[in-house]
Amino acid sequence: MSELALLAETAGLEVVGSLFQRIDHPVPKFFIGPGKVKEVAALCEQTDAGLIIFDDELSPSQTRNLEEVLEIGVIDRTALILDIFAQHARTHEGRLQVELAQYQYLLPRLRRQWTHLERQAGTAGGTSAGGVVGLRGPGETQLEIDRRLIDRRIASLKEQLADVHRHRELYRKRRRESTLPVVALVGYTNAGKSTLLNALTGADVYTANQLFATLDPTTRQSTLPGGQEVLFTDTVGFIQKLPTQLVAAFRATLEEINEADLLLHVVDLTHPNAQEHAQTVESTLTELGVVKRPTLTVLNKVDLMEGMAPDAVGGIVAEMGLPGDFVAVSAQRGWGLAELRARIEQSLAEAMVALEAIIPYQRNDLVSLWHKRGVIEHEDYATNGTHILGRIPGELAAQFTQYRSVKH
Repeated sequence: MSELALLAETAGLEVVGSLFQRIDHPVPKFFIGPGKVKEVAALCEQTDAGLIIFDDELSPSQTRNLEEVLEIGVIDRTALILDIFAQHARTHEGRLQVELAQYQYLLPRLRRQWTHLERQAGTAGGTSAGGVVGLRGPGETQLEIDRRLIDRRIASLKEQLADVHRHRELYRKRRRESTLPVVALVGYTNAGKSTLLNALTGADVYTANQLFATLDPTTRQSTLPGGQEVLFTDTVGFIQKLPTQLVAAFRATLEEINEADLLLHVVDLTHPNAQEHAQTVESTLTELGVVKRPTLTVLNKVDLMEGMAPDAVGGIVAEMGLPGDFVAVSAQRGWGLAELRARIEQSLAEAMVALEAIIPYQRNDLVSLWHKRGVIEHEDYATNGTHILGRIPGELAAQFTQYRSVKH
């Protein structure tokens, strides 16, 4: 409920009250029990509320029934998140994805928009009164028109997104050919991913202490301590009960995660539900088909953990059930970033090919390539060329075959 309140505030709403009910199964007519509906009505009158938000997704009929009884607007968690995404999407692709998700959500809920016309339809005498014929009045006609228009718009959006996806795939292909390692930042919304991206790369991605402050993926190039160049990609934050429409719509964008050589799972260590948030991220990644990717857990906002002993962080990680490999940082204050860069370099190096070679001086372009794309552990100069010991991406190994001295 606290998270729902944060979502409401992110959407620009003022929260004036809340209620919850423990039930084994949702009530078909109202989702909540009729007695609780009366409590909601009383609280709305008391607080002068203008909108009711449910934390779970309501069926179209439940929304209609609640609005008829309560005489006030009713939306669910999905509609609220879609509204936030619509406010925050900046790029053409992001807007297309949000619009598609909104239409897919709206389509089965169109009927309640035209109930005033449906009540007027089919009331004349004769065979047109009642029955199936009586339903085909102005309201039903308008409903069919709207459905056709939305179906066409959905088809058009899917075609546009398919074009965007093809362009993105060409971009990813060129990026793979450049052999620059990709490090993707994933995590729960508001865990500090964008702040960490700014701290690691000197980028100026918008950040704010609110849910879904940034939606569109951002990629920036940076250089690790050993000289290796990498691409850091910030992705959309995850959340519990992420609407299925958004998971489907943003699948193309989230494919960036599957292309990554390393995932940085950013966790807000200070959040009381940090463990649950981390599990939500893991389950969402599984749903997206992202499995067995090298992952480094980044415990963020340690500057807010006053009085915590350094060795206590490991215990927290164990309680969360997160992978044992972690780094504690404060992206806001820059704490632990040097260690994080070193660990990123180490993790990427473990996925590379160990190689020792003597490269002729006339092929200094290969030496430069190794400095940019690989990790150099030792370098000296012999009479017949540059002697290098280190690691390089497997796709580059063939270029050094004829100069190879020893392969580890």
